[in-house]
Amino acid sequence: MSTTTRNDLTQIAHFFLAPENPLHRQYEAFRAYFVEDGPSQEVARRFGYTPGSFRVLCHQFRHDPDKQLRFFQSVTPGPRYAPARDQVRELVVAMRKRNLSVYDIQHELAQAGHTISINALAVVLREEGFARLPRRLDDERPAAARPATQATADVRALSLEPRSFRTRLGGLFFFIPLLKDIRLTDVLRQADLLGSQMIPAEQAVRSLLALKLVGTERKSHVMDLVCDQGIALFAGLNVVPKRSYLASYSSRVDHRTVVRLMAAWFDEVRRVGLPRGDSIDLDFHSVPANTQEEPLEKHYISSRSRAQQGILVFLARDATARVLCYAHAGIPKQQKAAEVLRFAEFWQERTGSPPGELVFDSQLTTYQHLHQLNQRGINFLTLRRRTRPMLGRIWSLPASAWRRITLSSLTRAFRTPRVLDERVGLPGYTGQVRQITVIDLGHEEPTILLTNNFRSGCATLVTRYAQRMLIENGISEAIQFFHLDALSSMVGLKVDFDLQITLMASALYRLLANRVGREYQHATAKKIFRNLLDVSATVEVLERDVVVTVDKRAHNPYLVASCLADEPTPMSWFGDKRLAIRFS
Repeated sequence: MSTTTRNDLTQIAHFFLAPENPLHRQYEAFRAYFVEDGPSQEVARRFGYTPGSFRVLCHQFRHDPDKQLRFFQSVTPGPRYAPARDQVRELVVAMRKRNLSVYDIQHELAQAGHTISINALAVVLREEGFARLPRRLDDERPAAARPATQATADVRALSLEPRSFRTRLGGLFFFIPLLKDIRLTDVLRQADLLGSQMIPAEQAVRSLLALKLVGTERKSHVMDLVCDQGIALFAGLNVVPKRSYLASYSSRVDHRTVVRLMAAWFDEVRRVGLPRGDSIDLDFHSVPANTQEEPLEKHYISSRSRAQQGILVFLARDATARVLCYAHAGIPKQQKAAEVLRFAEFWQERTGSPPGELVFDSQLTTYQHLHQLNQRGINFLTLRRRTRPMLGRIWSLPASAWRRITLSSLTRAFRTPRVLDERVGLPGYTGQVRQITVIDLGHEEPTILLTNNFRSGCATLVTRYAQRMLIENGISEAIQFFHLDALSSMVGLKVDFDLQITLMASALYRLLANRVGREYQHATAKKIFRNLLDVSATVEVLERDVVVTVDKRAHNPYLVASCLADEPTPMSWFGDKRLAIRFS
């Protein structure tokens, strides 16, 4: 007992003899100097002051009363009552006896002219002995505006009776003439997509496609459109399906179904006249996933400049048609380099011949796979990664080894770069490959191109690789307007199916751009929708026709010139009525 008491006393004495708080340290130093008559220098050294600074503190303490008063402050008691709570206390108690929640009480008090916070109301109820209000049924709540219950989507409840309504999505009906020549029913039959009696496969895909065409970010945002009869009419349903159905529809779609859908759509859009070129731009994109539940690998996310969990997506863009034509999601890292060969096999199977030219960056595949592309007779154009010995050799070459070329683009700031055209060998690549080194192109480091195309000139190849940036624009369009990164689920199969709907929407926008022509022939889907299709309309359902009258807008002449509204379009999914588009 004595030892413990002694240790406690030692700790308490330490609190006075070695204070840590600055104000407490000053007080103990003044006490040792003025009360205990300690020498000034010794007291200064004991409490960590210099002799001069301690003399200044003593001078201020003697002559400044505020310095003396700050060591001891009187505690001012707070108010013993709360005016804001007390003046409404009786009203709050009476309202709680009516089974009103704190939010209902706050609303009624505001109508009576009393302003009080939710926290203050909770304090009053706690002081008066009221417990938390249990969850109430709807009929126990006070009368107020509540969300309306909409009908369930059911194709059997689709009404063909004459009626008229307004819609915000008038531009959506311009895709119906484009879909007239596309045998969507046959495409979905080849893909073997599932449906139900209430929502067949065609109506389900039309609903998902409509959300893509109007730039809806997430499936859950369909709840903003459940009261718009325009999107339901486009889908061929009485009302658009709710978010729970749209978000879970792809849960029944496996990868084999997705591949069949992509192949059938690939053939169909080619049949209806979407041009198909031989030069294809390839790239990877990482869809970020903010989840720890899925067993996903980490991939580099360029928009966030770091690696994180995500789904790796392979995209192919037709350089001639300027449209995404192939997509594959959920690629493991160990299979990443071989994806270019799988795309070549898909193209060979669908067209009967290999792609004429593939353009991609240095990280898409390996030298071994470049050799396999060369064995299949496929031209490739890619970058080569720069190494320190390679740069040292390039900069040591004499000026006579370089020759100057002229690029045909008139908008380039650097039109006359210097090139070094040579043949080199690569590890894992049988034979030689053409290496084109480009300087004076506006970059500090040289650009090194690798290709097995020995016929085209350097200017043609340099210009073609510069056009590869168009796939970056295509990916940006898929992210900004089709919301590729804002998916309803991080499950790989759902991402894969959502990608196919994105491909379908991208092709429809490209077909529309070709019909509009002029300034919009190469415009992005976002600009086409914002300038041309984001328009309200009046829809009249008649006995034999559906008349859509588009509101006045400055860009309507472009839609008139597209000839999409010249002839009525039969709507087989809507009682074979004919769609007629008119302009105010």
